Amino acid sequence: MLSRDDDPDQRKVAELVFILGFNLEDMLEDRTCLVQRDCRTESNWTGCMSYHIDRIDAQNGKRPLENDEKGENVQCKLQKQSDGSDLEGVVFSVGNSSASADEQADNQGRAGENFDSASADEQVDNQGHAEDDSAAAPPDEQAGNQHQAGDNGDISTLIPAIGRDNSVSSLIRVSRSDYGTVASLNSEFRSLVRSGELYRLRRQMGVVEHWVYFSCQLLEWEVFDPTRRRWMHLPTMNPNECFVFSDKESLAVGTELLVFGKEVLAHVIYRYSLLTNTWTSGMQMNAPRCLFGSASRGEIAILAGGCDSRGKILNSAELYNSEQGTWRTLASMNQPRKMCSGVFMDGKFYVIGGVGGAESKLMTCAEEYDLTTGKWTEIPNMSPVRPNATRNDIPVTSEAPPLVAVVNNQLYAADYAAMEVRKYDKRNKAWVSIGRLPERAASMNGWGLAFRACGDRLIVVGGPRVMGEGYIEVNSWVPSEGPPEWTLLGRKRSGSFVYNCAVMGC
Repeated sequence: MLSRDDDPDQRKVAELVFILGFNLEDMLEDRTCLVQRDCRTESNWTGCMSYHIDRIDAQNGKRPLENDEKGENVQCKLQKQSDGSDLEGVVFSVGNSSASADEQADNQGRAGENFDSASADEQVDNQGHAEDDSAAAPPDEQAGNQHQAGDNGDISTLIPAIGRDNSVSSLIRVSRSDYGTVASLNSEFRSLVRSGELYRLRRQMGVVEHWVYFSCQLLEWEVFDPTRRRWMHLPTMNPNECFVFSDKESLAVGTELLVFGKEVLAHVIYRYSLLTNTWTSGMQMNAPRCLFGSASRGEIAILAGGCDSRGKILNSAELYNSEQGTWRTLASMNQPRKMCSGVFMDGKFYVIGGVGGAESKLMTCAEEYDLTTGKWTEIPNMSPVRPNATRNDIPVTSEAPPLVAVVNNQLYAADYAAMEVRKYDKRNKAWVSIGRLPERAASMNGWGLAFRACGDRLIVVGGPRVMGEGYIEVNSWVPSEGPPEWTLLGRKRSGSFVYNCAVMGC
Protein backbone atom coordinates (compact mmCIF):
# COMPACT_ATOMS: atom_id res chain seq x y z
CA MET A 1 0.00 0.00 0.00
CA LEU A 2 1.32 3.42 -0.96
CA SER A 3 1.58 6.19 1.58
CA ARG A 4 1.41 9.93 0.99
CA ASP A 5 5.15 10.12 1.68
CA ASP A 6 6.00 7.90 -1.30
CA ASP A 7 7.60 9.29 -4.40
CA PRO A 8 5.05 11.60 -6.11
CA ASP A 9 5.49 9.99 -9.51
CA GLN A 10 4.99 6.55 -8.01
CA ARG A 11 1.82 7.74 -6.31
CA LYS A 12 0.46 9.15 -9.57
CA VAL A 13 1.20 5.89 -11.35
CA ALA A 14 -0.68 4.10 -8.59
CA GLU A 15 -3.67 6.35 -9.17
CA LEU A 16 -3.70 5.62 -12.89
CA VAL A 17 -3.15 1.93 -12.29
CA PHE A 18 -6.15 1.86 -9.99
CA ILE A 19 -8.24 3.73 -12.56
CA LEU A 20 -7.38 1.14 -15.18
CA GLY A 21 -8.18 -1.70 -12.80
CA PHE A 22 -4.60 -3.02 -12.70
CA ASN A 23 -2.79 -4.69 -9.82
CA LEU A 24 0.22 -2.50 -9.03
CA GLU A 25 2.03 -5.06 -6.90
CA ASP A 26 1.90 -7.68 -9.67
CA MET A 27 3.23 -5.12 -12.13
CA LEU A 28 6.14 -4.12 -9.91
CA GLU A 29 7.07 -7.76 -9.23
CA ASP A 30 7.22 -8.53 -12.94
CA ARG A 31 8.18 -5.44 -14.98
CA THR A 32 7.86 -7.35 -18.25
CA CYS A 33 4.26 -8.37 -17.79
CA LEU A 34 1.49 -6.86 -19.86
CA VAL A 35 -1.27 -4.93 -18.18
CA GLN A 36 -3.59 -7.11 -16.12
CA ARG A 37 -7.27 -6.34 -15.89
CA ASP A 38 -8.50 -6.51 -12.35
CA CYS A 39 -12.23 -6.63 -13.10
CA ARG A 40 -13.79 -9.99 -12.48
CA THR A 41 -15.13 -10.46 -16.00
CA GLU A 42 -14.26 -9.11 -19.40
CA SER A 43 -17.74 -7.67 -19.77
CA ASN A 44 -17.25 -5.57 -16.64
CA TRP A 45 -14.08 -3.92 -17.94
CA THR A 46 -15.70 -0.61 -18.88
CA GLY A 47 -18.45 -0.83 -16.32
CA CYS A 48 -16.11 -1.32 -13.37
CA MET A 49 -14.69 2.19 -13.71
CA SER A 50 -16.38 5.47 -12.98
CA TYR A 51 -14.95 8.93 -12.66
CA HIS A 52 -15.77 12.48 -11.79
CA ILE A 53 -13.74 15.68 -11.37
CA ASP A 54 -15.15 18.62 -9.48
CA ARG A 55 -13.82 22.13 -9.25
CA ILE A 56 -13.70 23.15 -5.58
CA ASP A 57 -14.74 26.55 -4.25
CA ALA A 58 -11.53 28.01 -2.89
CA GLN A 59 -13.22 29.65 0.06
CA ASN A 60 -15.59 27.08 1.48
CA GLY A 61 -14.16 23.92 -0.03
CA LYS A 62 -17.38 22.68 -1.57
CA ARG A 63 -19.73 23.28 -4.46
CA PRO A 64 -23.53 23.25 -4.77
CA LEU A 65 -25.40 20.33 -6.30
CA GLU A 66 -26.06 20.60 -10.00
CA ASN A 67 -29.77 19.89 -10.21
CA ASP A 68 -31.30 19.93 -13.66
CA GLU A 69 -35.00 20.21 -13.04
CA LYS A 70 -35.66 18.86 -16.52
CA GLY A 71 -33.74 15.71 -15.73
CA GLU A 72 -34.88 12.85 -13.59
CA ASN A 73 -32.11 12.15 -11.10
CA VAL A 74 -29.83 14.28 -8.92
CA GLN A 75 -26.34 12.93 -8.92
CA CYS A 76 -24.42 12.62 -5.66
CA LYS A 77 -21.40 14.86 -5.44
CA LEU A 78 -17.94 14.13 -4.21
CA GLN A 79 -16.43 15.00 -0.86
CA LYS A 80 -13.38 17.20 -0.61
CA GLN A 81 -10.27 15.36 0.49
CA SER A 82 -7.29 16.79 2.29
CA ASP A 83 -4.39 14.36 2.19
CA GLY A 84 -1.50 16.75 1.87
CA SER A 85 -0.91 15.79 -1.75
CA ASP A 86 -0.83 18.02 -4.80
CA LEU A 87 -4.40 17.02 -5.66
CA GLU A 88 -5.72 20.09 -3.81
CA GLY A 89 -8.51 21.71 -5.80
CA VAL A 90 -9.52 18.50 -7.60
CA VAL A 91 -11.52 15.60 -6.26
CA PHE A 92 -11.35 12.23 -7.94
CA SER A 93 -13.88 9.48 -7.52
CA VAL A 94 -12.65 6.25 -9.03
CA GLY A 95 -15.00 3.40 -8.29
CA ASN A 96 -14.26 -0.28 -8.75
CA SER A 97 -17.14 -2.70 -8.40
CA SER A 98 -14.83 -5.44 -7.19
CA ALA A 99 -13.12 -3.43 -4.43
CA SER A 100 -14.44 -2.36 -1.05
CA ALA A 101 -14.53 1.27 0.01
CA ASP A 102 -11.61 0.73 2.39
CA GLU A 103 -9.55 -0.88 -0.34
CA GLN A 104 -10.27 2.03 -2.64
CA ALA A 105 -9.24 4.49 0.05
CA ASP A 106 -6.03 2.56 0.70
CA ASN A 107 -5.11 2.35 -2.96
CA GLN A 108 -5.89 5.98 -3.69
CA GLY A 109 -4.97 7.66 -0.40
CA ARG A 110 -8.43 9.21 -0.30
CA ALA A 111 -12.11 8.24 -0.22
CA GLY A 112 -14.37 8.14 -3.26
CA GLU A 113 -17.93 7.53 -4.14
CA ASN A 114 -19.20 5.16 -6.80
CA PHE A 115 -21.43 6.55 -9.47
CA ASP A 116 -23.53 3.77 -10.93
CA SER A 117 -25.93 4.25 -13.79
CA ALA A 118 -29.51 3.29 -13.06
CA SER A 119 -31.49 1.17 -15.44
CA ALA A 120 -33.83 2.89 -17.85
CA ASP A 121 -36.86 1.79 -15.85
CA GLU A 122 -35.35 3.12 -12.63
CA GLN A 123 -34.54 6.38 -14.35
CA VAL A 124 -38.10 6.76 -15.56
CA ASP A 125 -39.58 5.75 -12.22
CA ASN A 126 -37.41 8.17 -10.33
CA GLN A 127 -38.26 10.81 -12.96
CA GLY A 128 -34.77 12.11 -13.28
CA HIS A 129 -31.55 11.75 -15.18
CA ALA A 130 -28.19 12.89 -13.91
CA GLU A 131 -26.93 15.88 -15.85
CA ASP A 132 -23.23 15.22 -16.00
CA ASP A 133 -21.76 18.29 -17.66
CA SER A 134 -18.22 17.44 -16.70
CA ALA A 135 -18.42 14.15 -18.54
CA ALA A 136 -19.22 16.00 -21.75
CA ALA A 137 -16.13 18.15 -21.47
CA PRO A 138 -12.98 16.70 -22.98
CA PRO A 139 -10.18 15.63 -20.67
CA ASP A 140 -7.88 18.55 -21.30
CA GLU A 141 -10.72 21.01 -20.62
CA GLN A 142 -11.65 19.25 -17.40
CA ALA A 143 -8.09 19.11 -16.23
CA GLY A 144 -6.95 22.52 -17.45
CA ASN A 145 -6.63 25.51 -15.12
CA GLN A 146 -6.90 23.33 -12.05
CA HIS A 147 -4.10 22.28 -9.68
CA GLN A 148 -3.14 19.11 -11.46
CA ALA A 149 -1.62 16.01 -10.03
CA GLY A 150 1.80 15.61 -11.51
CA ASP A 151 2.37 18.96 -13.12
CA ASN A 152 5.67 19.20 -11.27
CA GLY A 153 6.99 15.97 -12.66
CA ASP A 154 5.81 14.39 -15.89
CA ILE A 155 6.22 10.70 -16.56
CA SER A 156 7.78 10.41 -20.00
CA THR A 157 6.88 6.73 -20.24
CA LEU A 158 3.33 7.27 -18.88
CA ILE A 159 3.27 4.11 -16.71
CA PRO A 160 6.99 3.30 -16.13
CA ALA A 161 6.34 -0.24 -14.97
CA ILE A 162 4.97 -1.28 -18.36
CA GLY A 163 6.45 1.31 -20.74
CA ARG A 164 4.81 3.81 -23.04
CA ASP A 165 3.60 1.40 -25.74
CA ASN A 166 1.82 -0.84 -23.25
CA SER A 167 0.48 2.23 -21.45
CA VAL A 168 -1.08 3.56 -24.66
CA SER A 169 -2.36 0.11 -25.59
CA SER A 170 -4.08 -0.12 -22.23
CA LEU A 171 -5.56 3.37 -22.41
CA ILE A 172 -7.11 2.58 -25.77
CA ARG A 173 -9.44 0.14 -24.01
CA VAL A 174 -10.52 2.61 -21.34
CA SER A 175 -13.94 4.21 -21.81
CA ARG A 176 -13.61 7.71 -23.22
CA SER A 177 -15.75 8.87 -20.30
CA ASP A 178 -12.71 8.20 -18.13
CA TYR A 179 -10.16 10.10 -20.20
CA GLY A 180 -10.65 13.13 -17.96
CA THR A 181 -9.20 11.21 -15.04
CA VAL A 182 -6.30 10.02 -17.15
CA ALA A 183 -5.58 13.53 -18.46
CA SER A 184 -5.63 15.05 -14.97
CA LEU A 185 -2.64 13.01 -13.77
CA ASN A 186 -0.03 15.15 -15.53
CA SER A 187 0.64 17.06 -18.72
CA GLU A 188 2.09 13.99 -20.45
CA PHE A 189 -1.26 12.23 -20.21
CA ARG A 190 -3.12 15.43 -21.10
CA SER A 191 -1.04 15.88 -24.23
CA LEU A 192 -1.63 12.26 -25.22
CA VAL A 193 -5.40 12.58 -24.92
CA ARG A 194 -5.63 16.02 -26.52
CA SER A 195 -3.48 15.01 -29.49
CA GLY A 196 -6.17 12.63 -30.67
CA GLU A 197 -3.67 9.77 -30.84
CA LEU A 198 -5.78 7.56 -28.58
CA TYR A 199 -8.85 8.03 -30.78
CA ARG A 200 -6.87 7.23 -33.94
CA LEU A 201 -5.51 4.06 -32.38
CA ARG A 202 -8.94 3.11 -31.04
CA ARG A 203 -10.33 3.42 -34.56
CA GLN A 204 -7.55 1.23 -35.97
CA MET A 205 -8.18 -1.46 -33.35
CA GLY A 206 -11.95 -1.33 -33.64
CA VAL A 207 -12.49 0.10 -30.15
CA VAL A 208 -15.41 2.47 -30.67
CA GLU A 209 -17.98 4.01 -28.33
CA HIS A 210 -21.03 5.67 -29.84
CA TRP A 211 -22.61 8.74 -28.23
CA VAL A 212 -25.78 10.43 -29.45
CA TYR A 213 -25.61 14.20 -30.04
CA PHE A 214 -28.89 16.05 -30.50
CA SER A 215 -30.38 19.52 -30.34
CA CYS A 216 -33.85 20.35 -29.03
CA GLN A 217 -33.06 24.05 -28.57
CA LEU A 218 -31.74 26.23 -31.35
CA LEU A 219 -28.30 26.84 -29.79
CA GLU A 220 -28.11 23.98 -27.30
CA TRP A 221 -26.65 20.54 -27.92
CA GLU A 222 -26.96 17.60 -25.58
CA VAL A 223 -25.21 14.25 -25.50
CA PHE A 224 -26.47 10.85 -24.44
CA ASP A 225 -24.13 7.97 -23.63
CA PRO A 226 -26.21 4.81 -24.27
CA THR A 227 -23.76 2.56 -22.44
CA ARG A 228 -23.70 4.45 -19.15
CA ARG A 229 -27.08 6.07 -19.83
CA ARG A 230 -25.89 9.57 -19.00
CA TRP A 231 -27.11 12.93 -20.28
CA MET A 232 -24.53 15.66 -20.89
CA HIS A 233 -24.36 19.21 -22.23
CA LEU A 234 -22.07 20.76 -24.81
CA PRO A 235 -21.04 24.43 -24.55
CA THR A 236 -23.63 26.79 -26.02
CA MET A 237 -23.12 27.88 -29.61
CA ASN A 238 -22.69 31.59 -30.27
CA PRO A 239 -23.77 32.32 -33.86
CA ASN A 240 -25.71 35.29 -35.22
CA GLU A 241 -29.49 35.42 -35.50
CA CYS A 242 -29.57 34.46 -39.17
CA PHE A 243 -27.87 31.17 -38.44
CA VAL A 244 -30.25 30.46 -35.56
CA PHE A 245 -33.31 30.52 -37.81
CA SER A 246 -31.81 28.98 -40.93
CA ASP A 247 -32.18 25.35 -42.07
CA LYS A 248 -29.47 23.30 -40.44
CA GLU A 249 -27.87 19.90 -40.98
CA SER A 250 -25.56 18.07 -38.62
CA LEU A 251 -22.89 15.46 -39.07
CA ALA A 252 -20.51 13.70 -36.65
CA VAL A 253 -17.18 12.61 -38.13
CA GLY A 254 -14.05 11.51 -36.28
CA THR A 255 -13.94 13.55 -33.06
CA GLU A 256 -15.93 16.45 -34.53
CA LEU A 257 -19.56 17.51 -34.68
CA LEU A 258 -20.33 19.72 -37.68
CA VAL A 259 -23.43 21.93 -37.84
CA PHE A 260 -24.23 23.51 -41.21
CA GLY A 261 -26.40 26.61 -41.63
CA LYS A 262 -26.55 30.07 -43.16
CA GLU A 263 -25.54 33.53 -41.96
CA VAL A 264 -27.00 36.49 -43.90
CA LEU A 265 -25.78 35.72 -47.45
CA ALA A 266 -23.35 32.85 -46.99
CA HIS A 267 -23.37 29.31 -45.68
CA VAL A 268 -21.35 28.63 -42.55
CA ILE A 269 -20.13 25.56 -40.66
CA TYR A 270 -19.78 25.43 -36.89
CA ARG A 271 -17.45 22.73 -35.64
CA TYR A 272 -17.42 21.24 -32.15
CA SER A 273 -14.20 19.45 -31.16
CA LEU A 274 -14.32 16.64 -28.65
CA LEU A 275 -10.62 17.25 -27.93
CA THR A 276 -11.00 20.91 -26.92
CA ASN A 277 -14.68 21.10 -25.93
CA THR A 278 -15.12 24.26 -28.01
CA TRP A 279 -17.10 25.52 -30.99
CA THR A 280 -15.30 27.22 -33.88
CA SER A 281 -16.35 28.51 -37.29
CA GLY A 282 -14.60 29.54 -40.47
CA MET A 283 -14.40 26.17 -42.22
CA GLN A 284 -15.69 26.24 -45.80
CA MET A 285 -16.65 23.54 -48.26
CA ASN A 286 -15.56 23.86 -51.88
CA ALA A 287 -19.23 24.34 -52.84
CA PRO A 288 -21.19 25.51 -49.76
CA ARG A 289 -24.69 24.04 -49.48
CA CYS A 290 -27.61 23.08 -47.29
CA LEU A 291 -30.33 20.39 -47.36
CA PHE A 292 -27.83 17.74 -48.50
CA GLY A 293 -27.48 14.03 -47.77
CA SER A 294 -24.47 12.89 -45.73
CA ALA A 295 -22.88 10.07 -43.80
CA SER A 296 -19.56 9.40 -42.07
CA ARG A 297 -17.24 6.44 -41.67
CA GLY A 298 -14.39 6.86 -39.21
CA GLU A 299 -12.53 10.06 -40.02
CA ILE A 300 -14.17 10.69 -43.41
CA ALA A 301 -17.61 11.94 -44.46
CA ILE A 302 -19.33 12.41 -47.80
CA LEU A 303 -21.91 15.14 -48.48
CA ALA A 304 -23.96 15.04 -51.68
CA GLY A 305 -26.63 17.18 -53.31
CA GLY A 306 -28.43 19.98 -51.50
CA CYS A 307 -28.95 23.65 -52.45
CA ASP A 308 -26.54 26.49 -52.94
CA SER A 309 -27.09 30.01 -51.55
CA ARG A 310 -29.38 30.90 -54.50
CA GLY A 311 -31.57 27.82 -54.03
CA LYS A 312 -30.21 25.88 -57.01
CA ILE A 313 -30.41 22.11 -56.49
CA LEU A 314 -26.96 20.52 -56.77
CA ASN A 315 -25.61 17.22 -58.05
CA SER A 316 -22.09 17.79 -56.71
CA ALA A 317 -20.51 15.93 -53.82
CA GLU A 318 -17.55 16.42 -51.48
CA LEU A 319 -15.47 14.29 -49.13
CA TYR A 320 -14.31 15.71 -45.80
CA ASN A 321 -11.33 14.27 -43.91
CA SER A 322 -11.49 15.29 -40.24
CA GLU A 323 -7.91 14.18 -39.54
CA GLN A 324 -6.53 16.45 -42.23
CA GLY A 325 -9.26 19.11 -42.11
CA THR A 326 -9.58 19.03 -45.89
CA TRP A 327 -12.46 19.02 -48.41
CA ARG A 328 -12.15 17.17 -51.73
CA THR A 329 -14.60 17.52 -54.61
CA LEU A 330 -15.88 14.19 -55.92
CA ALA A 331 -17.46 13.27 -59.23
CA SER A 332 -20.98 14.64 -59.63
CA MET A 333 -24.08 12.50 -59.24
CA ASN A 334 -26.22 11.57 -62.21
CA GLN A 335 -29.13 13.68 -60.96
CA PRO A 336 -29.33 16.76 -58.74
CA ARG A 337 -31.31 16.37 -55.52
CA LYS A 338 -31.97 18.01 -52.17
CA MET A 339 -33.57 16.87 -48.89
CA CYS A 340 -32.01 13.45 -49.42
CA SER A 341 -30.37 11.05 -46.97
CA GLY A 342 -26.96 9.39 -46.97
CA VAL A 343 -25.54 6.13 -45.59
CA PHE A 344 -22.43 3.99 -45.86
CA MET A 345 -23.08 0.32 -46.64
CA ASP A 346 -20.83 -2.48 -47.90
CA GLY A 347 -17.96 -0.02 -48.23
CA LYS A 348 -19.89 2.32 -50.52
CA PHE A 349 -21.77 5.58 -50.02
CA TYR A 350 -25.44 5.88 -50.92
CA VAL A 351 -27.56 8.98 -51.34
CA ILE A 352 -31.24 8.05 -51.09
CA GLY A 353 -34.45 9.76 -52.17
CA GLY A 354 -34.91 13.49 -51.97
CA VAL A 355 -36.48 16.16 -54.16
CA GLY A 356 -35.19 17.00 -57.63
CA GLY A 357 -35.95 17.92 -61.20
CA ALA A 358 -37.29 21.12 -62.67
CA GLU A 359 -40.64 20.62 -60.90
CA SER A 360 -39.11 19.56 -57.55
CA LYS A 361 -40.64 16.07 -57.57
CA LEU A 362 -40.04 13.30 -55.07
CA MET A 363 -37.27 10.97 -56.17
CA THR A 364 -37.59 7.23 -55.56
CA CYS A 365 -34.14 6.30 -56.86
CA ALA A 366 -30.81 6.27 -55.04
CA GLU A 367 -27.24 6.63 -56.21
CA GLU A 368 -24.28 4.53 -55.14
CA TYR A 369 -20.77 5.98 -54.98
CA ASP A 370 -17.85 3.57 -55.25
CA LEU A 371 -14.90 5.05 -53.33
CA THR A 372 -12.49 2.85 -55.30
CA THR A 373 -13.58 3.72 -58.82
CA GLY A 374 -14.94 7.19 -58.03
CA LYS A 375 -18.12 6.52 -60.03
CA TRP A 376 -21.84 6.91 -59.29
CA THR A 377 -24.45 4.27 -60.18
CA GLU A 378 -28.18 4.91 -60.10
CA ILE A 379 -30.38 2.37 -58.28
CA PRO A 380 -34.13 2.48 -59.02
CA ASN A 381 -36.76 2.38 -56.24
CA MET A 382 -34.26 2.26 -53.38
CA SER A 383 -35.92 5.10 -51.49
CA PRO A 384 -38.55 3.94 -48.99
CA VAL A 385 -42.13 4.84 -49.90
CA ARG A 386 -43.15 8.20 -48.42
CA PRO A 387 -46.69 8.37 -47.01
CA ASN A 388 -47.79 11.49 -48.91
CA ALA A 389 -46.05 10.70 -52.18
CA THR A 390 -49.33 10.44 -54.14
CA ARG A 391 -50.99 13.52 -52.65
CA ASN A 392 -50.99 16.71 -54.68
CA ASP A 393 -52.31 18.98 -51.93
CA ILE A 394 -49.22 18.63 -49.74
CA PRO A 395 -45.87 20.15 -50.79
CA VAL A 396 -43.17 17.51 -51.17
CA THR A 397 -40.88 19.63 -49.00
CA SER A 398 -43.29 19.33 -46.06
CA GLU A 399 -41.99 15.84 -45.34
CA ALA A 400 -38.70 15.02 -43.71
CA PRO A 401 -35.96 13.36 -45.78
CA PRO A 402 -36.02 9.53 -45.69
CA LEU A 403 -35.41 8.22 -42.16
CA VAL A 404 -32.81 5.55 -42.93
CA ALA A 405 -29.90 3.93 -41.08
CA VAL A 406 -27.45 1.08 -41.61
CA VAL A 407 -26.48 -1.53 -38.99
CA ASN A 408 -24.14 -4.39 -39.91
CA ASN A 409 -24.47 -3.48 -43.60
CA GLN A 410 -28.25 -3.82 -43.53
CA LEU A 411 -30.42 -0.84 -44.48
CA TYR A 412 -33.44 0.05 -42.34
CA ALA A 413 -36.07 2.77 -42.60
CA ALA A 414 -38.62 4.30 -40.23
CA ASP A 415 -42.13 4.74 -41.64
CA TYR A 416 -43.41 7.46 -39.33
CA ALA A 417 -46.99 7.34 -40.71
CA ALA A 418 -47.49 3.58 -40.29
CA MET A 419 -45.20 3.53 -37.21
CA GLU A 420 -43.30 0.63 -38.75
CA VAL A 421 -39.68 -0.40 -39.25
CA ARG A 422 -38.77 -1.52 -42.75
CA LYS A 423 -35.73 -3.39 -44.04
CA TYR A 424 -34.28 -3.21 -47.54
CA ASP A 425 -34.05 -6.58 -49.27
CA LYS A 426 -30.88 -6.24 -51.35
CA ARG A 427 -31.55 -9.30 -53.46
CA ASN A 428 -35.09 -8.39 -54.44
CA LYS A 429 -34.48 -4.66 -54.22
CA ALA A 430 -37.61 -4.10 -52.19
CA TRP A 431 -38.63 -2.80 -48.75
CA VAL A 432 -40.16 -5.23 -46.25
CA SER A 433 -41.94 -4.39 -42.98
CA ILE A 434 -40.36 -6.18 -40.03
CA GLY A 435 -41.97 -4.64 -36.95
CA ARG A 436 -43.14 -1.56 -35.09
CA LEU A 437 -41.50 1.68 -34.06
CA PRO A 438 -41.64 2.69 -30.38
CA GLU A 439 -45.23 3.65 -29.60
CA ARG A 440 -44.34 7.09 -28.22
CA ALA A 441 -42.15 8.16 -31.16
CA ALA A 442 -44.15 11.21 -32.25
CA SER A 443 -43.28 13.42 -35.21
CA MET A 444 -44.71 15.98 -37.63
CA ASN A 445 -44.42 14.43 -41.10
CA GLY A 446 -41.19 12.83 -39.93
CA TRP A 447 -39.73 16.05 -38.54
CA GLY A 448 -38.73 15.89 -34.89
CA LEU A 449 -37.92 12.18 -35.00
CA ALA A 450 -34.34 10.87 -35.23
CA PHE A 451 -33.69 7.37 -36.59
CA ARG A 452 -30.00 6.53 -36.37
CA ALA A 453 -27.49 3.69 -36.31
CA CYS A 454 -25.53 3.55 -33.06
CA GLY A 455 -22.95 0.79 -33.31
CA ASP A 456 -24.76 -2.55 -33.50
CA ARG A 457 -28.12 -1.03 -32.58
CA LEU A 458 -30.75 1.24 -34.03
CA ILE A 459 -31.94 4.15 -31.93
CA VAL A 460 -35.03 6.32 -32.12
CA VAL A 461 -34.82 9.73 -30.46
CA GLY A 462 -38.12 11.54 -29.97
CA GLY A 463 -41.12 11.52 -27.73
CA PRO A 464 -44.69 12.55 -27.01
CA ARG A 465 -45.72 16.22 -27.02
CA VAL A 466 -48.81 17.83 -25.48
CA MET A 467 -49.33 21.61 -25.63
CA GLY A 468 -45.64 22.37 -25.96
CA GLU A 469 -44.67 20.06 -23.10
CA GLY A 470 -43.30 16.59 -23.44
CA TYR A 471 -40.37 14.20 -23.20
CA ILE A 472 -37.39 13.19 -25.23
CA GLU A 473 -36.90 9.44 -25.17
CA VAL A 474 -34.01 7.35 -26.46
CA ASN A 475 -35.15 3.87 -27.51
CA SER A 476 -32.84 1.14 -28.73
CA TRP A 477 -33.16 -2.12 -30.66
CA VAL A 478 -30.39 -4.55 -31.65
CA PRO A 479 -31.39 -6.10 -35.02
CA SER A 480 -29.16 -9.15 -34.56
CA GLU A 481 -31.26 -10.19 -31.55
CA GLY A 482 -34.50 -10.66 -33.48
CA PRO A 483 -37.61 -8.68 -34.50
CA PRO A 484 -37.94 -5.12 -33.20
CA GLU A 485 -38.25 -4.99 -29.41
CA TRP A 486 -37.42 -1.50 -28.20
CA THR A 487 -35.61 -0.80 -24.94
CA LEU A 488 -36.00 2.59 -23.29
CA LEU A 489 -32.46 3.78 -22.52
CA GLY A 490 -33.24 7.29 -21.28
CA ARG A 491 -36.01 9.81 -20.86
CA LYS A 492 -36.05 13.50 -19.94
CA ARG A 493 -38.39 16.47 -20.09
CA SER A 494 -38.14 18.73 -23.11
CA GLY A 495 -40.18 21.65 -24.34
CA SER A 496 -39.37 21.00 -27.98
CA PHE A 497 -38.77 18.21 -30.45
CA VAL A 498 -35.46 17.06 -31.94
CA TYR A 499 -34.13 19.55 -34.52
CA ASN A 500 -30.88 17.79 -35.34
CA CYS A 501 -29.24 14.54 -34.34
CA ALA A 502 -25.91 12.82 -35.06
CA VAL A 503 -24.04 9.82 -33.66
CA MET A 504 -20.31 10.10 -32.97
CA GLY A 505 -18.34 6.87 -32.80
CA CYS A 506 -14.76 7.18 -31.56
